[in-house]
Amino acid sequence: MNPTRTSTVRPLPAYETAPVDVSYLSSPHLVINPHENVFSWKYTYVKRGIDLVGAALLVALTIVPGLLIAAAIVLTSRGPVFYREERLGRNGVLFRIWKFRTMFLNSDEIPVRTGIHVSGQSALSLRFRKDPRDPRITRVGRFLRQWSLDELPQILNILAGDMSMVGPRPIIQAEAPKYAERLRFYLAATPGLSGLWQVSGRCMIDYNERARMDMTYVRRWTLMIDLGILLRTVPAVLGRVGAW
Repeated sequence: MNPTRTSTVRPLPAYETAPVDVSYLSSPHLVINPHENVFSWKYTYVKRGIDLVGAALLVALTIVPGLLIAAAIVLTSRGPVFYREERLGRNGVLFRIWKFRTMFLNSDEIPVRTGIHVSGQSALSLRFRKDPRDPRITRVGRFLRQWSLDELPQILNILAGDMSMVGPRPIIQAEAPKYAERLRFYLAATPGLSGLWQVSGRCMIDYNERARMDMTYVRRWTLMIDLGILLRTVPAVLGRVGAW
């Protein structure tokens, strides 16, 4: 079930500007906290142990709801239960993320085919600035997104080591230029199921602020910060703030 990994970052699509550069990850100025940081043994081993325990607990808690969600997806729209997409991981390693499918098949064609342009946005820009009226999302998918249930299959990514319980939310390569010089901080950490952006408003936060949050998380990372974010995750999900 583990996806094939590669340490080679593929060129960005034509609509972007440059490939992802990971060469400056070794910069001595990357981290503020000298004792407990993303290059420490605590991040490598203790955080990984916590991820495995947390993921195992989530599997036990969500297996029945997951089966019900899968049935709802199959019964209400044509297509697979899961959606898989390549994302940019730690050190620029590409991996394929697991999600419950929330969109119609060939969804990227829907705004063009139906003549519907949500707020004048293209299918690509809709990814960068999500809109609750996005016509590509199914009825079940809208419910799953509002409650962040579409993210549950990412437990598999945590078990595989591609993701962590807490970290920057994983991005696609096309989003990398939006991080500008802050991209090196994103690449220094393992992407997370939850994170500072996730508990601070999600889609209500613009990309500049999101990149700043990821930079702050990486520079000041401690196990206690992860614990604090985990404790804030449940109220953030239940409050559905910025969840579209």
